Amino acid sequence: MSSKKKNTGPVVFRDTAYTSRVLVLPDGRMLNVANGQVAVEASDNLARDYLGQHPDLQAQE
Repeated sequence: MSSKKKNTGPVVFRDTAYTSRVLVLPDGRMLNVANGQVAVEASDNLARDYLGQHPDLQAQE
């Protein structure tokens, strides 16, 4: 058995500045922050990279 995690399911980021807002990705897609959180699929590299580099967002474990 492998102990590596697969890139499946959602990745959740906590918004430290707003409880509700819309984030627009470079490709034009919109992500909604609700209750101070936004989630994207683990396989969505563009969204994960964007959220991971955003100064107001922290990845949750």
